[in-house]
Amino acid sequence: MFTVRRYDPSDATAWDALVMHSRNGNLLHRRGYMDYHAHRFADASLVIERDGDFVAVFPANRQQDTVSSHGGLTYAGLISGHALRAEATLAVFGDIRDFYREAGVKAVQYKAVPHVFHAYPAEEDLYALHRCGARLARRDLSSVIPLRQAHALTQGRKAAGNKARKAGVVRQEGNDPSRFHALLAEVLQRHDVTPTHSLPELRLLQGRFPRQIVLHEAHREGELLAGVLVYDFGHAVHTQYMAVSVEGRQVDALSFLLVDLIGGVYADRTNFTFGISTAQGGQVLNGGLVAQKEFFGARAVVHDIYDWVL
Repeated sequence: MFTVRRYDPSDATAWDALVMHSRNGNLLHRRGYMDYHAHRFADASLVIERDGDFVAVFPANRQQDTVSSHGGLTYAGLISGHALRAEATLAVFGDIRDFYREAGVKAVQYKAVPHVFHAYPAEEDLYALHRCGARLARRDLSSVIPLRQAHALTQGRKAAGNKARKAGVVRQEGNDPSRFHALLAEVLQRHDVTPTHSLPELRLLQGRFPRQIVLHEAHREGELLAGVLVYDFGHAVHTQYMAVSVEGRQVDALSFLLVDLIGGVYADRTNFTFGISTAQGGQVLNGGLVAQKEFFGARAVVHDIYDWVL
């Protein structure tokens, strides 16, 4: 009924078309995004076809005898079109298992797409994992604002936004990420962390997806005080990076920027996501970080990772 085969670079156009019309895929799963760091990962992606048509894709990489979906992405799993239904998904998982087994793979680390990023319900894969005996190996806590429902932005955040506005802070889109990347690196260095993307990588991705990767900056008299790099998935938007300078903290520039994005620029979307606030395999919650997100009205959604022994 289905054909499962390795992805080939000649499939890129059809792959992207499937992702863009899928129920649970987004920018992260397009080949132009995935392949910016292809040199770091041994690609093991799969294409699922029926009668020559793509019905699903499986972004993945391989390290020794383990496949991850995908090591360079926050989440992926089976990215499925509308034609793939429940019983068919079970069959596809069986085909994926057989394909990888034959290739010598012993286990799959499955990083499920959280439902808030779905354009249409698509959790047949979670049921299939249950049927296959996969176990939940890691659970991270993310924070999401449901923009089409009443969300409790605290008075403190509103006041902070007004404070910055009165201090002359303005929002503008950034065309060059260099100053923001330098500020981000400076902020993360205090925690012995570096940005996931280098400046050349960030420029490359912005050049490939200028409408989907958007930098919003807070300025006062030409000085960069804060920035938020947004990944625009259409129905949902995600804050990939946020940073604020010492001067920006004094005038609440980041709060001003987020209030403007949540209540203005992206108010017509479905979800506004902040990302995870957990570490050490999901076992440690950064209480201060998650509280900051909750002050803007965000509440918890989980990112789950499963171990599927083949």
